[in-house]
Amino acid sequence: MPIWKKPTDLNQLNAANQGTAAQHLGVEIVELGDDFLRGRVPVDQRTRQPFGLLHGGVSVLLAESLGSIGAYCASPEGHNAVGLDINANHLRPVTSGWVTGTARPVHLGRSTQVWQIDLVNEAGELTCVSRLTMAILVQR
Repeated sequence: MPIWKKPTDLNQLNAANQGTAAQHLGVEIVELGDDFLRGRVPVDQRTRQPFGLLHGGVSVLLAESLGSIGAYCASPEGHNAVGLDINANHLRPVTSGWVTGTARPVHLGRSTQVWQIDLVNEAGELTCVSRLTMAILVQR
């Protein structure tokens, strides 16, 4: 049974990123399942730090983008989702290719949601794990 409470499709989700930091860094939403959202970011000149590795902040941007989009889509009509807290543990460096993140809810409450976002490299190896807490607010 899908967790999504708002109409969602990949084209709509990617269009919402137009003109944002996520678009500037090349984030793409690539899959929407019944209870998960998947996206990716390239490891290139936009996203590497000076030592040639994927910048940790880009990993966090991907994680927060996926968790925020998921939380918004899983919240009732008339509600927004805003970030309260995010943490990330960087486990393995990435120097090229794509990093793919999968966001799944841990808790879908009335006023808060918690999302787990796991990032992997092209070999499927875990590169970063992140946990995001979102506030669910009535739109004004």
